[in-house]
Amino acid sequence: MDEAILTSSLLYLDGVAVSFDGYKALRGLSLVLAPGEMRAIIGPNGAGKTTMMDVITGKTRPDEGVVLFGGSQDLTQLDEATIAELGIGRKFQKPTVFESQSVEDNILLALKAPRTARATLFGKPAPETAERIDKILETTKLGDHRYRMAADLSHGQKQWLEIGMLLAQDPKLLLVDEPVAGMTDAETMQTAELLREIARDHSVVVVEHDMDFVRELGVKVTVLHEGAVLAEGPLDQVSADPQVIEVYLGR
Repeated sequence: MDEAILTSSLLYLDGVAVSFDGYKALRGLSLVLAPGEMRAIIGPNGAGKTTMMDVITGKTRPDEGVVLFGGSQDLTQLDEATIAELGIGRKFQKPTVFESQSVEDNILLALKAPRTARATLFGKPAPETAERIDKILETTKLGDHRYRMAADLSHGQKQWLEIGMLLAQDPKLLLVDEPVAGMTDAETMQTAELLREIARDHSVVVVEHDMDFVRELGVKVTVLHEGAVLAEGPLDQVSADPQVIEVYLGR
């Protein structure tokens, strides 16, 4: 791939290969994500979607290939904590929120804001911190639930809270794994709206199985199969691809 793409991309993967005990999870995976872009990643089970996320976040080191963030940071040489500090946030499929804390306190705990005496859970958040919390609650549509215990939220609301906690870390790139699994249709549509709003000022990669949800996102789609990119483009285009139908949609 040419130098211009490399330097203008937020995330750049080229020829990434990963094997586990002889099983090739990724076979020459290449992907380019522009700053401010939201991309949907689809593909059958075992296509390499989770391994790709693991490589980007430093959980798995590739056997070969290039993985660059912001055009210059070589993610293959960094650990998970350093990669998170660079501004890559990941939301796993199962929400992990602090159930015994309120919605507001969950976000406060996640904030990158300085943990001064005022910013602890026992004091009043600093004005700028309170403003950040308000904005995140507004974005995630959880403003009416700010004092509720996280344990009392619906499954969908817990997912939104966790996305809010991720936003509190102010990442440049959000990796979101199957955000609408187990959601009602109404929650699914609200989640699409939430991610579209987040994508206005963040780059987002969404791994998902729900085609209606992917259609609702209205973004470029990358189809993975056997650890490599099978097709890429608008959903209607990839959905009509005979290979994609054969390996994924026809099932």
